[in-house]
Amino acid sequence: MLYGLLGGGMIGLAATLLLWLNGRIAGISGIAFGLADRARSDTAWRVAFLLGLIAAGGLALQLWPHAPPREEFPRLLLIVAGCLVGVGTSMGAGCTSGHGVCGLGRLSRRSLAAVVTFMITAFITVFVVRHLVGASA
Repeated sequence: MLYGLLGGGMIGLAATLLLWLNGRIAGISGIAFGLADRARSDTAWRVAFLLGLIAAGGLALQLWPHAPPREEFPRLLLIVAGCLVGVGTSMGAGCTSGHGVCGLGRLSRRSLAAVVTFMITAFITVFVVRHLVGASA
């Protein structure tokens, strides 16, 4: 619980600092998709932000090695799930970080609708995978 609280606080702080210092919303999919747009001239901060996310994950594994990533999931299933997340973020015009962390913090009704949709979809997915398909994860 302490790690979740600490991590959530760090995410909130990072999102707040990005908004205050750079005037940008910390929506990870928007930041990543912005890299694909060659017409943009704001590549440096996007790369720095995404590299910071990766570095923070690596640092966390070094500081807390007793919490390694879970290995029991089939790689193909993870790749398919990742692709579906990409499709979903495109369809939803944003991801959980953009809508959930930043949008709700700005009292956006659009983000509230998106987060409710994300959560209902997640509940249904967990039910189907655990109880109808029978996967144990």
